[in-house]
Amino acid sequence: MSNPIYLGYHFKVSPLQPATEILIAELGYAGFESFVETEDGVTAYIQKEEWYDEILNDIQILKSDEFEITYSSEEIKQTNWNEEWEKNFTPIEVDNLVTVRAPFHKKPTTKYDLIIEPKMSFGTGHHETTHMMIQHILKNDFKNKSVLDMGCGTGVLAILAEKVGATKLDAIDIDNWCYLNSLENVERNHCEHISVFEGDASVIKNSYDVIIANINRNILLQDISTYVNHLNNNGILFLSGFYDDDFEIINRKCQANGLNFIDKLHKNKWNAVKFVKI
Repeated sequence: MSNPIYLGYHFKVSPLQPATEILIAELGYAGFESFVETEDGVTAYIQKEEWYDEILNDIQILKSDEFEITYSSEEIKQTNWNEEWEKNFTPIEVDNLVTVRAPFHKKPTTKYDLIIEPKMSFGTGHHETTHMMIQHILKNDFKNKSVLDMGCGTGVLAILAEKVGATKLDAIDIDNWCYLNSLENVERNHCEHISVFEGDASVIKNSYDVIIANINRNILLQDISTYVNHLNNNGILFLSGFYDDDFEIINRKCQANGLNFIDKLHKNKWNAVKFVKI
């Protein structure tokens, strides 16, 4: 089987933060598979067969007056992705309790050590939404809870949820690469209670004490009612992947589905919220 042809988009971003992180997240949702941060921005890769003319139309940050972003693109041959992310992936630490690192990084002294090989999957903790979801998990009681990690990416949130005491966990992602990568990371972290599935919200079969969904606004709005249907009474729903400006529409949708707003974390225009089923 021949290697796929990729397109590389080279973005120059000013100022770099938080625009680069927002851009990476939005490109990831649009189908770009891998990212390499550069001195003046980021290079994003997508398989040529997955590309279409209007692919950048929904990248809202490109229309923002707050940042100056220009780009060029080129067709490239398959890249050694492992080599690329190894050069650019540094460990992160959250609240002095959790370290998210690659297998080749030194073992940390934090209470929770998460070994994640992200490859092309979203969810290393570097992005604000993942970082805040980790904080939510640390702040809440997961002991003996059943948990769904929806849109699991690398599986990092499900892995942490097991490490803090959850005993029955499902992790679901619609992307085949994320599904396979989550399986690898679950095994890598010696997790025993996580089942990984490929698909969207339609594959949810069980009911849960806690549902975690770090996806994007449109998918959340579409699927909140499904999450609620699979959430036990007094169950907790954590949502992230949307901006400050989208909080009210998310909140209204949750309230309409019998959820009470409890808590909100905020970082660089991103939100991570907690709701409880009435």
